[in-house]
Amino acid sequence: MPDVLLDTHIFIWIMNGDETLSPHTRKLIKNTCKQHCLLIASISIWEIAMLQSKGKISLTQPLGQWVKKVASLPYMKIIPLTPEIAIESCALPGDFHGDPADRMIVATSRILDVSLMTRDQKILEYGHHSYIKVIAC
Repeated sequence: MPDVLLDTHIFIWIMNGDETLSPHTRKLIKNTCKQHCLLIASISIWEIAMLQSKGKISLTQPLGQWVKKVASLPYMKIIPLTPEIAIESCALPGDFHGDPADRMIVATSRILDVSLMTRDQKILEYGHHSYIKVIAC
């Protein structure tokens, strides 16, 4: 399987060792890591920082250390917000909701032409219209 972009919640679950993901999904992720990368949109780091600052999530270590750990893993790659991604996020085809972080994650998937792994029903529905490739988990 080629590189896969992780939605923010999937990324958090993987990094925190959460058992929320099914055995099938964990196997898929493990197989991807063997030859390809798990991609993280940089906006996901912002989302995590916001969630943590509001007390909605807790991480296994301080956020700065957590991000450094992610960046050092050979199978993880943080994708910077580029002008192309920013522009695409404002010009998504079809009918997609207005959440800026979700729009940038979807735009990242489209610009890189990679599948987006998510459990978000709105993103999965958007994928069913063939605007992006999605992996439901």
